[in-house]
Amino acid sequence: MAELLHSPEELKRVQDELADVVGLDRRVEESDLDKLTYFHCALKETLSFHPPIPLFLHETAEDAAVSGQFIPSMTRVIVNVYAIGQDPNYWKDPNTFRPSRFLDESSPNFKGSDFEFIPFGSGRWSCPAMQLGLYALNLALAHLLHSFTWELPQRDATK
Repeated sequence: MAELLHSPEELKRVQDELADVVGLDRRVEESDLDKLTYFHCALKETLSFHPPIPLFLHETAEDAAVSGQFIPSMTRVIVNVYAIGQDPNYWKDPNTFRPSRFLDESSPNFKGSDFEFIPFGSGRWSCPAMQLGLYALNLALAHLLHSFTWELPQRDATK
């Protein structure tokens, strides 16, 4: 919500999509969620800025080399998921909230197969409740954005 509130154009685009897909005479239903393309882009962009688990702890099972750096077996490794999601080597303008970057079919998916975007982990170490959490998040956020007008309060310049 905070990222959308700080990006009023993006907020309007998501709310317009909700109004077009759902209409204004009923509530968002589960069957509507698959039709909300830009809404999902905004959610993915938010997850790249604010991963639910910003750091993963992992222990190597065997010797490994990462970018030429030797890592012996049984070494604890911390993966900085937040830094990966903001890496300019993988993301154009990584510090700009721009959901449209996920409109491209080749954009990374957050299910763990694209290592530049792993907010829920990957492989055996991915979050077992990812689907349930995403379902609850999608439905709650869609209801909030569809049912209310959102804006940041105006700052009082005299203070």
